[in-house]
Amino acid sequence: MSKKAIVIGSGLVGSLWTIYLKKAGYTVSVYERRSDMRLQKMSAGKSINLAMSYRGWKGLDDIGVGDEIRKIAIPMYGRTMHGKDSSTAYQPYGNEGQAIFSVSRWDINATLMSIAEEGGNASIYFNQECINVNLEQGLATFKNTQTNEITECQADVIFATDGAFSAARYNGMQKLDRFSFSQNYIEDGYREILLPANEDGTHKLEKNTLHIWPRGRFMLIALPNFDGSYTCTLFMPFEGHEHCFNNLTSKEKVTDFFKEVFPDFYEMLPTVADAWDEHPLSSLAIIRCFPWTHGKLALMGDAAHATVPFFGQGMNAGFEDCSVMWELMKKHNENWNEVFKEYETIRKPNGDAVQDLSLYNYIVMRDRVADPAFLLLQKIERRINYLYPDKYFPLYSMVSFTNIEYQIAYNKGKEQEAMIQQIITEKGITSSTSDEDIDQLIHEFMKSN
Repeated sequence: MSKKAIVIGSGLVGSLWTIYLKKAGYTVSVYERRSDMRLQKMSAGKSINLAMSYRGWKGLDDIGVGDEIRKIAIPMYGRTMHGKDSSTAYQPYGNEGQAIFSVSRWDINATLMSIAEEGGNASIYFNQECINVNLEQGLATFKNTQTNEITECQADVIFATDGAFSAARYNGMQKLDRFSFSQNYIEDGYREILLPANEDGTHKLEKNTLHIWPRGRFMLIALPNFDGSYTCTLFMPFEGHEHCFNNLTSKEKVTDFFKEVFPDFYEMLPTVADAWDEHPLSSLAIIRCFPWTHGKLALMGDAAHATVPFFGQGMNAGFEDCSVMWELMKKHNENWNEVFKEYETIRKPNGDAVQDLSLYNYIVMRDRVADPAFLLLQKIERRINYLYPDKYFPLYSMVSFTNIEYQIAYNKGKEQEAMIQQIITEKGITSSTSDEDIDQLIHEFMKSN
């Protein structure tokens, strides 16, 4: 008998997981609330460019589609900080050659959808709103948003990959007794800005780096695109601050804001205010819930652990859900009760940890990267990692360049930062301490601890 699966949501995680399920011999029906995104090229607007790192690549490579995505990915080997005085400073992400990759959400999603549909055994049904899920029977009900036609579909297993505001979770899991759920918005929102290429198609900024304009309480970032443009995103409080979105109520105020706060960016894009309202102002929320599975349904990706984008791990964590679920499928010979039980036991603490990491890294990106004390800490950290690569691995590297569990990386990172602060304090290291002396002091500390 054929094995059947339903995937609710054809976003990044849903499309990738469909490819996995096909490889396992399932016939997959994918239901998507929106229309087919491939029919209309998405402009910069509500789709933050994504940063692919090791966990994401592993999720793609485990199923053999990584090379297709590498064709549309740009390596970023570090971050370039832009000061208010137009000065710049470069900070590498890891050791030489290590990079995260800028990829358009539209491009990667469209590519994965097309791969999922290749060769049959997977069909994507668009304009289908999930209105009910019977968890025990594996039965999902959908309403066509254009015709109001009702469709019922039954399968051996159902996966909810329909995002932070998951209709499958709401209409199924959230009706359960003792289902825990929280939805917390941070004080800041975001608005995208497209920085066009130069007239000859070249980039206005260094291509292979992520650009950050840290301003203490808020920041602007820019990720490169293949056409020479940059997808830029301004993260800022909605209200209650000298600089906040609610104060930018006219083109004149927008122009004055950029002239004052981001003068070098304004020089590159003096028309920034003209397209301001073309890009939506959006909010940012963290979704926590448990359990992630019940009966024949499992939550994956943002439906289980939506986070804010400041460590670039939302997509990567979702793709890691796929590779972990895949390994558990093989381990338990597709005994879904056992697969689901171990999946949520393993992934829930890591979902919480990636959210904590994301909030932590926002503070790092918007504030600490411009703090001399933090820059000294990072300098010491890089030297320790270089001198003792088997004993010390920086937090950023653990998260971005390995698949060490998020919770382990987060806890280890806190321990290591405390250790570096101890070295700096005990050894009296300052920004004027020579590199040779720093190395000697590190050796002394590591030998005595």
